[in-house]
Amino acid sequence: MPTRLWRVRRAAAVLATLVALVPAAACSVDPPAGVQGPEVAPIAQTETDTAPLSLGTDRVRGGGGVVAAGGRDSVYNYGPTLMVDGGRYRMWWCSQLGIANPPGDDILLAEAKGPGGPYTGPDGTPGTPVFSGSFTGFDAVHTCDPSVIKVGGTYYLYYTGAAGAHANGNAIGLATSRDGRVWSRANGGAPIVSASHNVHRANEYGAGQPAVAHVDGWFYLMFTDTTGRGAGRNGAGQFVLRARDPAFGTDVELLGENGFERTMGTGDRDRSVVDAFSADLMWVDALDAFAIAHETSDGTTLTFWDREFRRHPYQPAVVRGPWKEGPGLVRDPEGHALPSLDDPCQRVPVDLVRATTNAAAPTDLRWYGADLTGTAACLDATRALRTLEGFAMPSPERTIDLVLGGKVVRVERRAVADRLAVKVLDRRVPALDSVPVEAHLTSAAPGVRIGPKQAGLLLDDKRLWALSDPALAATNSSALADITPRDWAGYQRGPDLVARR
Repeated sequence: MPTRLWRVRRAAAVLATLVALVPAAACSVDPPAGVQGPEVAPIAQTETDTAPLSLGTDRVRGGGGVVAAGGRDSVYNYGPTLMVDGGRYRMWWCSQLGIANPPGDDILLAEAKGPGGPYTGPDGTPGTPVFSGSFTGFDAVHTCDPSVIKVGGTYYLYYTGAAGAHANGNAIGLATSRDGRVWSRANGGAPIVSASHNVHRANEYGAGQPAVAHVDGWFYLMFTDTTGRGAGRNGAGQFVLRARDPAFGTDVELLGENGFERTMGTGDRDRSVVDAFSADLMWVDALDAFAIAHETSDGTTLTFWDREFRRHPYQPAVVRGPWKEGPGLVRDPEGHALPSLDDPCQRVPVDLVRATTNAAAPTDLRWYGADLTGTAACLDATRALRTLEGFAMPSPERTIDLVLGGKVVRVERRAVADRLAVKVLDRRVPALDSVPVEAHLTSAAPGVRIGPKQAGLLLDDKRLWALSDPALAATNSSALADITPRDWAGYQRGPDLVARR
């Protein structure tokens, strides 16, 4: 197996067995025992910056038994990435199964109805191997540390690959899929990110442990590089790239001392955003901030950064409890935090899975979670529209307003709104009173179709709003006229009307 960061870390202090999520005392987090601070500090907050806000916590949960394992002869299970996808909780993680060739690290997949499992592979086994070494190339033997997102119907798997035990030989690869199970290597099978070789240290891991989120058209890639100039003396540190290209082949920006700047090649990685190995990343719409989950002596710490990674808008919080290897946050397909269904304006649920014991290697994946409270996400229209994406609520006209694509769509028929919304709230959010209605979905709105599986409605804005489920047309009493693909392509498009329930 490739060089393991858990082999170079000293053991963390004995952790409390009581699981709880509490705000940390300050806006910086002490590193775990044995982890040195970064040699280059993050961008300092200016005197004009607002002090980080403190969030409350409640609804502590999890901490029970093992929720997933590779079964068979797997001796380790760690580095998970989790996605809520079509009502399923899907988890990919790093393990090693004798049935998967070549011998080396494998990425497994299992699914469950809730974050606490139990997780079962799509083939009925404890964990289905879905991605392994290529036999040739940079990832000939090992594939590990998955981070999976889904954008525009395509799944993107970012992973650590290695051909064997070579100094600083780990690198980050990319694979794509239409179902999250059958994968094809991208970028011609070559790595998309390699070690920078800014500084050579005793820890010869290289580059890996990716965590990816998609925000407003940008792919944000956070990763370990033990050769980066901004890493600690033992190689700890997390670097950030962003690009609109998922393969990070064009127009790549590197986060440095002056913010994001266009870079050629690996660049000089002089700025780390958190002093950690094996971290995870998600965008929290309700907070308008990134959350980085990483392990410290207290448990899993959540460190918050604004969109440009210039300041900490919130004080950190800690998910207490045992750990042995980095956490995987439960996220939506694009790597965003899930909304609270009962109080989206004031709370954010945080759930994660992490390896909790270390026999021969990190294993025993367990689930932990709690809610962040006091988020005050709906005080202004801009944040409310981001926070309430997919939610509906009563309109002033005794119809239903649906937040879709950052706009408000007024839906006449409640049965249609029930299918299109994540949830229909009992009360209207006042911040949306100032937001103009983008379009009206009236009863019996005209529609068009190409065959039985592709249909859309023509709203009063004269745009075509495609239906994920053509049966929605019948729910709305809309007649569908048959048209040609050329006619369909000629319409100006609105956001898709996705049946969520």
